[in-house]
Amino acid sequence: MSDTVFGLLTIGVLVAALAAAHVPLGGWMAKVFTDERDWRVESLVYRLCRVDPRSEQRWGSYAVAVLGFSVVGIVLLFLLIALQGVLPLARGASMHLDTALNTAVSFVTNTNWQSYAGEAGASPVVQALGLTVQNFVSPAVGLAVAIALVRGLVRSNGTGIGNFWVDLVRGTVRVLLPVALVGAVVLLLGGVVQNLAAPTSVTTLDGGQQVVQGGLVASQEAIKMLGTNGGGYFNANSAHPFENPTPLTNLVEIFLMLVVPFSLPRTYGILVGDRRQGVAVLGFMATLWGLLVAVVTWAEVSAASGPLGGMEGKEVRFGSWASALFGASTTGTSTGAVNSMHESYSALGGGGALFGMLLGEVAPGGVGTGLYGALLLAVLTVFLSGLMVGRTPELLGKQIGRREITLTALALLVMPALVLSLTGIAMVAPVVSSQMLASGPHGLTEVMYAYTSASNNNGSAFAGLSADTPYLNLTLALAMLLGRFVPIVLTLALAGSLVAQRRRPTIAGTLPTHTPTFAGLFVAVAVVVTGLTFFPALALGPLAEALA
Repeated sequence: MSDTVFGLLTIGVLVAALAAAHVPLGGWMAKVFTDERDWRVESLVYRLCRVDPRSEQRWGSYAVAVLGFSVVGIVLLFLLIALQGVLPLARGASMHLDTALNTAVSFVTNTNWQSYAGEAGASPVVQALGLTVQNFVSPAVGLAVAIALVRGLVRSNGTGIGNFWVDLVRGTVRVLLPVALVGAVVLLLGGVVQNLAAPTSVTTLDGGQQVVQGGLVASQEAIKMLGTNGGGYFNANSAHPFENPTPLTNLVEIFLMLVVPFSLPRTYGILVGDRRQGVAVLGFMATLWGLLVAVVTWAEVSAASGPLGGMEGKEVRFGSWASALFGASTTGTSTGAVNSMHESYSALGGGGALFGMLLGEVAPGGVGTGLYGALLLAVLTVFLSGLMVGRTPELLGKQIGRREITLTALALLVMPALVLSLTGIAMVAPVVSSQMLASGPHGLTEVMYAYTSASNNNGSAFAGLSADTPYLNLTLALAMLLGRFVPIVLTLALAGSLVAQRRRPTIAGTLPTHTPTFAGLFVAVAVVVTGLTFFPALALGPLAEALA
């Protein structure tokens, strides 16, 4: 079977699997966040943490809970990483403090940027008790924020947008844990390792010795993909045969990273009482994802002559099509896992992956972050549409006034401000230029990709940039923190503003937000805003390299 036929078949099977999961998983998540009863294990957690599950929080209290939980997570994970050298199952010395801080911030912000080799830099204790735990709770935080924003659109004349602790526990216990368990079993059956055996020394083909590490890989691999986290147990990430041994496990991993983001529009449609609204958001996400897959695949398949196209930096067991599908999906979400080296992609292929992140986690984005990112763009779209037709813009009966559009605009501007300012500073800083493998347009792409990945909480990297230096570790950590929590606070403030309004009835002049016309305008706004913001930088980086 040719690589082209196999690639098209893989995409077809993936789309069919996502379509099959869309209705049941989307419906289940809607039930999870509207259920009046708590499971026993949830009630136990509430009692231990002294949480009243029936209480409601204003947006400010909800935001404080999100920030407080995340800060505590960063501190505890930092201590665990810094002290891993004296804990059981240690592997060599502990990380440098700046690397440990970068790693702690990375996993708590759902970025999973790694400035260290996974199998050598983190012990099994850190991997299992620190990193895997954050792989569950960090996407649950994003899911909670998305549900809070939807409540702001649904409820009227109130102040409460839910209870963060209830949303966090339910998202973890009822959504992420069961699906990750099934995913881990499937990956384990597919050949992904899961053990605590001592490292094995093997003799290579040329007679040398190589130490092969094992570990609790399948369990971490499942949730790193499902939670759109992306951190690899091994340095080669999902290109490592212990993490991703076959084309079948590769397909399963792509499915896991896309299934929750693509199912959340169904949840949204059910919660707002109009499933057509969810279909419009799904169409928006699917269109952007499909365009990214098409561009990256075309660029990589046509990058070199021969039946396999450009295979530099790619695993022969996957080929160009499956590698491009993985690369477009991991940058379209906030996953950051890689099964091929993006540094080795063609100029347009790497530029396409970069553009997928610059869209702002909406194609289809991460767990929760994709939905609330799309809704922020929906607010902007109805505002612009209202200006064009001369009517007061509304979304689901809620007026988009000065406060709402200000909060939306600020939330959408955080990432571009971080990417462009930090990239510009880094390009003139000698401490960064010495760490770049390439110069010229490709060198700019390396640096811009790193700060885009951090600011969008993605975590993938152009491997040519040696990022494990104090300056890069600290500035990337700053980008992760601001890129994650400033938009979250602004999104929750928007939810608080919306929930205080009375829902207006639909009239003849109300802009319908469920039609194909609106979905097309929705896509156009996302692409045009991204293009206008980043075209000069892209023209100096991947576009200049492609033209050269």
